[in-house]
Amino acid sequence: MNVDREAVREDLAPSGVLRVAINLGNPVLAQRDENTGDLGGVSVALAHALAKELGIATRLTPYDAAGKVFAAMEDGQWDLAFLAIEPVRAQKIAFSEPYVSIDGTYLVREQSPFQRASDLDEQGHRISVGRGAAYDLYLTRTLQRAALVRGETSASAVDLFLEQGLEAAAGVRQPLERFARSAQGVRVLGDNFTEIRQAMVVPKERTLAAEYIQDFIRRRVEDGFVAKALADSGQPDARVVRPPAY
Repeated sequence: MNVDREAVREDLAPSGVLRVAINLGNPVLAQRDENTGDLGGVSVALAHALAKELGIATRLTPYDAAGKVFAAMEDGQWDLAFLAIEPVRAQKIAFSEPYVSIDGTYLVREQSPFQRASDLDEQGHRISVGRGAAYDLYLTRTLQRAALVRGETSASAVDLFLEQGLEAAAGVRQPLERFARSAQGVRVLGDNFTEIRQAMVVPKERTLAAEYIQDFIRRRVEDGFVAKALADSGQPDARVVRPPAY
């Protein structure tokens, strides 16, 4: 990609520092070290790699939910973020191509009759979700009969499921499965209600920056950077999305 990198820097990070929102609500993509407090994961690795390529400093700001990341954009608090591709969000942010795909599924009680995700969409069923998460937006559009109960974060959605005796908690497969292994009386369904495609994002008006991150993420997928960053952060099972051929 032939581009004026100075122009990209000015469009992407007009303050001179790349302000990056890191969503800790999705532990497949970002994590905080319990001992040091340092942020890690594929999102952090990509942010630093982009900043290094452009020759600018980074400032990472953690958020505990995707909905809070999106809300912070309204206040101009970040230049770059990592979010799931969603039509509602596309009105205000520009997405790169997806670089990883994550399953959205349900946590249910061990003795419940539910075997497939479609079993949950019945009158009287209540499903907890993290407010503003990609799966909240998806289920809001697609559920016909079941009701959603929203927690402030994905973790609090699991708490609501347990405390209020709800039929299911919606979330990302990997953290739900980790929770199920550590708890008694719950299990994760074998199928998914959606595939959550994750992307790098910038505010929609930053068109030059959007074009650059599109090319950047394509290169980082193709050269194996994304797969290595996922493996290095303990997420080797996450599916890397290969870019379509031109």
